[in-house]
Amino acid sequence: CRIFIHINKKISKLISIMIDNIFPKIHKEGYKFLAISIIATLLMSLFSQFLVLLFILLTVWVYYFFRDPERVIIKDNKFLVSPADGLVSNVSAVKGPNELNLQNESFSKVSIFMNVFNCHVNRSPIEGNVEEIFYKPGKFLNASLDKSSEENERNYYLIKSKNSDEKVVVVQIAGLIARRIVCEVDKGKTLEQGDRIGMIRFGSRVDVYFKNKKTLVKVGQNVIAGESLIAEE
Repeated sequence: CRIFIHINKKISKLISIMIDNIFPKIHKEGYKFLAISIIATLLMSLFSQFLVLLFILLTVWVYYFFRDPERVIIKDNKFLVSPADGLVSNVSAVKGPNELNLQNESFSKVSIFMNVFNCHVNRSPIEGNVEEIFYKPGKFLNASLDKSSEENERNYYLIKSKNSDEKVVVVQIAGLIARRIVCEVDKGKTLEQGDRIGMIRFGSRVDVYFKNKKTLVKVGQNVIAGESLIAEE
């Protein structure tokens, strides 16, 4: 009987994990868009089966665009975890952002491009305190272009490591389609590594600046927010 109960619990847990993977929870930003797409689908049923099919596909895409799955975080500040899901589009040595008065300091920078099929919830690369948040209006160029980091609308987070003077900068950059950067933390907030800090709607890019760590990723590599390791001491 005990063996049966144990097996039953294992099966129930496995089924729960499968359901979470197929139907993950969604970010709060997605509810209104999901409601709009569902209503539009119902309205299309009055006109055309073909349009209904198209809007069903659109509704499914909206649901998965705003997905917000749980991630397994390493919880080790010797490493930086990726702040975003997507494709590494740039790895370079640069000066820090002028907007945070870091233009006289040298950093390594990793850029991650998120297409419209990636999860768009962004996470903190390290455990630390948010020392500065700076929003800068700008253009809406293709986020895969290098100049988008200097010309597009963007939001800067300066995070100081809990255990050292290490500074990490995360920059959310709006893209060609993206029209809203969502910030979910305030200046002074203490973050755990992998904590959610916000999202960008409909295709965009995230840059992360860091020092004194070896870069572990290369251009063309796919990464997962909160799980993929992008740098180590």
